[in-house]
Amino acid sequence: MRFVIKSASYIFHPLWMPFAGSLFYFLVTPRFFPEPLIKAKLLAIAITTLFIPIVFYFLLKNLGKAKSAFLSDVNERLWPLFFYILLLGLNLYQILNAYNYPALYYFFVGILFSILTSYILALLKLKISLHMVGLAGIFMFVIALSIFFSLNLVFSIVFLIIALGLTATSRLYFKAHTRAEIVLGFFIGLLPQLIVLNYWL
Repeated sequence: MRFVIKSASYIFHPLWMPFAGSLFYFLVTPRFFPEPLIKAKLLAIAITTLFIPIVFYFLLKNLGKAKSAFLSDVNERLWPLFFYILLLGLNLYQILNAYNYPALYYFFVGILFSILTSYILALLKLKISLHMVGLAGIFMFVIALSIFFSLNLVFSIVFLIIALGLTATSRLYFKAHTRAEIVLGFFIGLLPQLIVLNYWL
C-alpha cells in the first residue's frame, strides 16, 4: 500500500492530464472522427503538452532553475507555468476549435484558467497542489462527458475518485503540501471546468 501511495505522485503527474483528457474524449465520444485526424490531433496535443514541457524542464534543470519535476519550490513554478500557459493558448488557437470539438476545446479553456490561477498564486508565493489541479479538472470533464453524451462512465469516475484520494495522500505523505494546499488545488482544477460547462453542455 505504501508503494501505491508513493507511486501516485508519479503516475498522476499533472503534465499527463491534458493529453489523458483528450485521449479519453476520442475514445468515448459517439461522434465520428476519421482515424488519421484523431492521431494527428493527439500527436499535436502530446507534443505541445508533454514533450515540449519535458524538454523545457530539462533546460531549466540544467540552468539550475528547477531541482525536481515536482517543482517543490514556489519560485521554480513561475517559468514552467508561464510557458505552459503559452502552450495551452497554442492548442486553443491552432489545434482545437470550439465548432468541431466543443467539449475538448472548453476542457482546454478550463485547464488554461486553472494554470493561470496557479501562476498568479505562485506570483503571490502561494503554492498549491498541481497534481490535484490536473486530476480535479479531468474528473469534472469525465462527469460532463457522461452527462452530455448519456454515457455510463461510472467505472472511470470511480477510478478518478480513487486516484484523487491516492494522490492527495501521496502529496501529504511526501510532505509536499498541506491539507489546505491540496483542497485549494482541487477546487482550482474543478471550478473552471464547472464554469465552462455553460458553453458546451
